[in-house]
Amino acid sequence: MTNDEDLRQAILAQVADYYQSVHQNPDFFPGESRVNYAGRVYDAQELQNAVSAVLDFWLTAGPETNKFEKKLGKFIGVREVIPVNSGSSANLIAVSALSSRQLKHGMRPGDEVIVPAASFPTTVNPILQNGLVPVFVDSCLGDYNIDPNYLEAALSSRTRAIFFAHTLGNPANMDVIMDFVQRHNLFLIEDTCDALGSTWDGKKVGTFGHIATLSFYPAHHITTGEGGAAYTRSRRLAKIARAIRDWGRDCWCEYDNPINGKCGYRFEREVPGMPGFYDHRYFYTEIGYNLKLTEVHSAIGLAQLDKLPEFINSRKKNFAYLYQRLKEFEEFLQLPIWHEKADPSWFAFPLFVRETAPFSRHQITSFLEAKKVETRNLFAGNLIKQPAYKDIQCRVIGELPVSDQIMRNVFFVGLYPGLTQTKLDYMVESFEAFFQDL
Repeated sequence: MTNDEDLRQAILAQVADYYQSVHQNPDFFPGESRVNYAGRVYDAQELQNAVSAVLDFWLTAGPETNKFEKKLGKFIGVREVIPVNSGSSANLIAVSALSSRQLKHGMRPGDEVIVPAASFPTTVNPILQNGLVPVFVDSCLGDYNIDPNYLEAALSSRTRAIFFAHTLGNPANMDVIMDFVQRHNLFLIEDTCDALGSTWDGKKVGTFGHIATLSFYPAHHITTGEGGAAYTRSRRLAKIARAIRDWGRDCWCEYDNPINGKCGYRFEREVPGMPGFYDHRYFYTEIGYNLKLTEVHSAIGLAQLDKLPEFINSRKKNFAYLYQRLKEFEEFLQLPIWHEKADPSWFAFPLFVRETAPFSRHQITSFLEAKKVETRNLFAGNLIKQPAYKDIQCRVIGELPVSDQIMRNVFFVGLYPGLTQTKLDYMVESFEAFFQDL
């Protein structure tokens, strides 16, 4: 009789055959197939890992999640990684952890957090959800990061933190930002959802501040489908973040601890004001949620992490190719810029339609889309112009002219590792066709 392991291996071998038959190397037909701005890049290993996790039927966070957590931490260079179900959830627990009542000097309702107005919504939303006040500042044209020249003007007696994303994988000016943070004793939260592997002066972004975040949505550097993580060097912050992720409970056990828990005192805890003992797994110290990553997602992520260095190299190579080929259109399109200390792990290739150009962003993106070349605007643009943010409590520093320009004139095209040379060439040919028709 075939034993269980032989049966598992037979199933996984068939999964590999299925990948070869159904998923591998779909044909590309220029003008008919879409040139996506992003997408999943995977092979049989991701499918096999996912199926293997399903066969174990642990489903929620377990041994695979524990492996993924440690492997990701090793790549980033931090000990504490808190996997969650999305980058947005990671942002939520990052801000919520710094607002915890367990922190004597944590953020409190009414405190202010400096953010760029040109932001992704769920970078700002946790500020509002925690009763904090966003202070919006402008961005830089070309790298599209927070403009550090506005930081001092944004400072008030209630300023407690600065929170920003390294836009499209391009590191912000960390020398100026860290000087500001340290002089004013502020919290720093780095949104690195687009920037896994990017460095500033040889140091990975996300490791400068108190806590940082990642997304593993299919568009990002690695994907688990849905998924994300917060990460920090602080064990105290990590414990609070895990509590917020896990319903708010105080228990800090790992996924596969014995029944009495890691501490060994699970059934010998007391709830203040209540006589007798209470199960520590039902002792709550934070206002929390259930934001955990699952075993299937984590199993896929383990396979993706093996490919991450190759993915980063491909993104850099694709960026260099498009930068060189699109330089001929600089009269009309401003190409991206980056600081000499920055080594971006690019998420996408941003382009700014100059105000003097004889066409609008809508005209060029509509043309490219008609050619099946996907484009995207730079997320929300100036966030305070979006209807959802019309009546929020906030402060705004200056007129935000660059944020408005970003909203009107910036778009990006893809760089992800799934773009073959044939697809990149076709993308450039589509740009050429647009300018020939001017």
